[in-house]
Amino acid sequence: MRGSNYLEIKAMRSRLVAGNWKMHGSLAANRRLLDGLKLGLQATDGVQYSVCVPYPYLAQVEAELKGSDIAWGAQSVSEWPQGAYTGEVSGAMLRDFGCRHVLVGHSERRALYGETDKQVAAKFQAAQGAGLIPILCVGESLQERESAVTEIVVGRQLAAVLDSSGVGSLANAVIAYEPVWAIGTGRTATPQQAQAVHAFIRGVVARQDAKLAAGLTIVYGGSVKAANAKELFAMADIDGGLIGGAALVAEEFIAICAAAAKA
Repeated sequence: MRGSNYLEIKAMRSRLVAGNWKMHGSLAANRRLLDGLKLGLQATDGVQYSVCVPYPYLAQVEAELKGSDIAWGAQSVSEWPQGAYTGEVSGAMLRDFGCRHVLVGHSERRALYGETDKQVAAKFQAAQGAGLIPILCVGESLQERESAVTEIVVGRQLAAVLDSSGVGSLANAVIAYEPVWAIGTGRTATPQQAQAVHAFIRGVVARQDAKLAAGLTIVYGGSVKAANAKELFAMADIDGGLIGGAALVAEEFIAICAAAAKA
């Protein structure tokens, strides 16, 4: 799929800009940020906005955003529905706070906490079982990119979920390509580099279900800012962004959302 028909299909896909607050925030700072987002973000056809926040702030975010045009979610979820798993949070618990989205397999969870492809696949399945929309994060390290194994790594990460949950599960999911070497480093994949991996991901899914692949929302994460969002989102297979540091600044996040709305 290329050319005008391909761009028409892109226009029909749902776009998403999701903020990942990581381990940042306070009750006072959150209130200021959320007030700014509510003022600056209005419903736009085909574009969704979401913030993925630390667990302790879910009650505050639910209270602040209920009835607004902004969804909210969490940054991880347990693969277990309940039990003696001290420190874990289940999908059902997240649903109790009105969460729509949850990040699954973020590179920091994989790198810092040893989450394996198998565990990520189990968390993906648990999230969907609880009625959440998982944002499945995939991506390669700098060493892997320089070794020219990006597609092998991303393909392996994606295959773990496809083998476990089936391609049909992606109809109620989002994929986020986040090159690890561009997260929090100030480095950003060029639009062409990002597009190439997004096209690869869509192609992997298309081999099993071409129609689903055409409508699949695939977002980019990796030092996205207002200054580069427009160029990134203009790419044929990039349907929005998973935003880190810029999501903590209302004006930046709003500008990124505006770029997605115009893409």
